[in-house]
Amino acid sequence: MLLHAPEGDCVARGIPFKVNDPFLIRDEPVEFYINPTAAKWFVFLHTSDVRPDEIGVGSFQSFVHLGAMEAVYVLGFEDGTEERVEIRRRHQIGPVHPFYGEGCTEAVAARKPTTAPQEGDKGSDTWGYWQTSSFPGDRGPWNNYLWAFENPQPQKAVVQLRFEPRGGTIFVWGVSTADTASNPLIWSTREKALITLPADHSGEIEKAVQLDLGQVISVRPHMIYPDAEWSSSRQNLQPVRATNQVLVEYSAHPEACFHLCDGARIRLPQSAHEMSLSGWSIRSVDPAVQRVKIRVLERRSRSAIPAKLHVHGRSGEYLAPLDRRRIPNPRWFEDLGSASLCHGDHICTYIPGETVIDLPLGQVYVEVTKGFEVKPVRTIVDITASTEEVIIELDKVLRWRENGWVTADTHVHFLSPMTAMLEGAAEGVNVINLLASQWGELMTNVGDFDGKSTFGSTAAGGNGEYLVRVGTENRQHLLGHISLLGYEGRIITPLCCGGPHESAIGDPVDVLLTEWAKQCHTQGGIVVLPHFPLPRLENAATIVSGEADAVEMYPSGNGYRGINPYSLHDWYRYLNNGYFVAAVGGTDKMSAGEAVGAIRTYAHVPLALEFNYKTWADAIRGGRTFVTLGPLIEFEVDGQPLGGVIRMPATGGTVDVTWRVASVVIPMTQVELIVNGTIRETRKLKADEDQGSWSIKIDKSSWIALLVRAKYDDKLEMIAAHTSPVMIHVEGSPFFAAADALTILAQIEGAMAYIDSIGTRADSARRKQMRLVLESAYRRLHNQFHESGLDHHHSPGTHHS
Repeated sequence: MLLHAPEGDCVARGIPFKVNDPFLIRDEPVEFYINPTAAKWFVFLHTSDVRPDEIGVGSFQSFVHLGAMEAVYVLGFEDGTEERVEIRRRHQIGPVHPFYGEGCTEAVAARKPTTAPQEGDKGSDTWGYWQTSSFPGDRGPWNNYLWAFENPQPQKAVVQLRFEPRGGTIFVWGVSTADTASNPLIWSTREKALITLPADHSGEIEKAVQLDLGQVISVRPHMIYPDAEWSSSRQNLQPVRATNQVLVEYSAHPEACFHLCDGARIRLPQSAHEMSLSGWSIRSVDPAVQRVKIRVLERRSRSAIPAKLHVHGRSGEYLAPLDRRRIPNPRWFEDLGSASLCHGDHICTYIPGETVIDLPLGQVYVEVTKGFEVKPVRTIVDITASTEEVIIELDKVLRWRENGWVTADTHVHFLSPMTAMLEGAAEGVNVINLLASQWGELMTNVGDFDGKSTFGSTAAGGNGEYLVRVGTENRQHLLGHISLLGYEGRIITPLCCGGPHESAIGDPVDVLLTEWAKQCHTQGGIVVLPHFPLPRLENAATIVSGEADAVEMYPSGNGYRGINPYSLHDWYRYLNNGYFVAAVGGTDKMSAGEAVGAIRTYAHVPLALEFNYKTWADAIRGGRTFVTLGPLIEFEVDGQPLGGVIRMPATGGTVDVTWRVASVVIPMTQVELIVNGTIRETRKLKADEDQGSWSIKIDKSSWIALLVRAKYDDKLEMIAAHTSPVMIHVEGSPFFAAADALTILAQIEGAMAYIDSIGTRADSARRKQMRLVLESAYRRLHNQFHESGLDHHHSPGTHHS
């Protein structure tokens, strides 16, 4: 353990020591003379060994004697007088190996507390502990302590130090002095400063500063918000990162200095005045000293409602509620349960209607949002020393929910059910499907699955408006993924198969997506093909077999790029061949970097029916849905709603299409009528609300859907909403698009080839059963080619005469 003890020139909590000949105090006094030194503080670097009476016997646990006398330290002045002070256990000194919960009352660990880097190797068993981002200094294999003795006669020079043992064993490594106005070991509460770097150091933004008598908690780029236009700017607007300014959060002694990356030193700012040195400048950020309750109310009912909240101060600093992370971690699985959200650099949190937050005096900038039907609020609030409460009122301006439309996210991971319910309520998402799954050897949310509970339902003690149901996402890295929602009974396993990336090394391919889907239907659930169409292989067989209820649209890269056109085009292939599957929206949320319901499903539950998970699932099965990132849609074809079916004679006919669209969060630009995968009609839209109609001639079996485009001023235009189709069957005209059908057939052939070749083999009987499932789907589509008299290519595994 002595390998970890200090030696040579070293620094402890910003205080320098020269460790040459450390000495042991146990049996005899130790004394030595020093150069005459007058100082207000004498700081000792020392530790104590375990005492015999502290070692546990039998079932008795070891402990450290509080207050046990260890030694007497004596300061000898040049006039021959002395100052004596007792050194007691857990007061002025602690043990080299401290027990948990038995720290010192007057001494501190020699190592500074540290923060976890946001990036780094997390391969050890401390990975979970990294999430605290705050580590004490007494967790090492060898622990020393600093104790600062205030010299009662600082004007007199000390010439001798003597250490008298009193029953303990002490190691003294060094003594240092200080003339600070207050104890050099006592740091302030958290503070922030804005530091401007010289132009030639702008690339060193995250390594710009260190502290001596303190610790840097975080160094982040300064975020510049459009504060002058705050109330008129849009929600979730990204701040601009300053290239040469950093926001430093720290805790330090008032007389500490920042050590800059070019070797310069600059004192901590003591006021709002800016200090400059060699091209550097520093100013303090307004301290958050006023504790305020923020309440979010629904304007009409005056009741508190869950919402998403963002607050920042005049220096662009994010201000978090007391029970939320100041710096949320946006990475995979690393901020679960925090109820925080990172829209890039724009940080928000979810609150259940009210929260408590420490705010600076002066102006603060507040944003509150709640889904796609409530008008976002961005306002500036003046905080004074008498401010105790801030009330924000939200106004619901679109009323799709009152007309039977309920919202859902079909694909959420890692949250606890209660956190998912809070985030869903704050985002205006009525149904959160929380999916248990497997990631190699890691199982997530499995303990939340019981095959019967719908959290938030009236039966579970909730109000029935915001529901969370735990299902599973069953996955195979090549064949595909499948979401099994709302089923009852035992969890459907295996959760994953076939080895990495999804299951563990050596797991065989012993179950198909289509078989998972059949089991889900047997247990009363609904089947969704997530982040459609990827992985793109066996989902073709699942759709052709009639075992998929919906395909899940997802944003192309991020929510500002809209629904992925590739996702739509592959879905169109199946509709063109008569395979009706509804469109749903799911985020695949796996971190604080994604909001639940950022892309969401709107499903229509008739007003005559009670909204619950079952009636929502029936709406999905019936295709009464549209997917959206903001715009809301009402759409009918000859009076038939989304998911409806119209039958026509062989001569065809004309249908009347009516639509209404509205958006409160993103300006709309254009509406398109999609018929059999092509644009039949298009029209420019008013940004907030519009409606229209068309008459469409139909001469063959067709499907009709509506697509809405939208655009933020600072972003590209995107596909922002899409409906499920209305299906029109013309007598004697089957749905069949040969080019699309060939693509579907090729995917089924690929799945068979994988089972036959490189897939990790299950037993031969199981493999034959899976092969028969795929062959059944293959023949179902393949026979249509022969019935139509169309020649087509066969892979070697499916060739026939």
